[in-house]
Amino acid sequence: MAKRKPKTNVEVTTGETLLLQMLWEHGPVSLSQAHQAMQQLGEKIGYTTVQTRLERLVGKGLAMKSTTRPATFRAAIEPAEISGSVIDGLLERVAGAVPLFAQLIQDPSLSLEDVNEMKRLLADAESRLADEESIEERTEKENGK
Repeated sequence: MAKRKPKTNVEVTTGETLLLQMLWEHGPVSLSQAHQAMQQLGEKIGYTTVQTRLERLVGKGLAMKSTTRPATFRAAIEPAEISGSVIDGLLERVAGAVPLFAQLIQDPSLSLEDVNEMKRLLADAESRLADEESIEERTEKENGK
């Protein structure tokens, strides 16, 4: 497979994200297998659309294409690597973290376990921010401000 370094801060469409998720779940697949997998996921998508999106992912450095015949495609990045840029894009579109969080907690598929994990993450963030503020205050005192 041709090695390509993933580009940073690339825009990823919803369709491309679905294909990446399929690649993460299924591993290396041919174009035909990718099309079939997308249809099995309930996506009404044409063969050439899958081909175009896979080629775009390769161009963005997010997927790799083998040189064998038939060519196979696989994800070039881990899920955590793409979630950051996707979230950054969402934050820009919804004017910040608070409106995004407000929308997320309205999701009817949230479980009690999800809510508890969100609480834990919020507590961790609050603790981290308090520590950072404390360091800033100490630095200001030491510098005589």
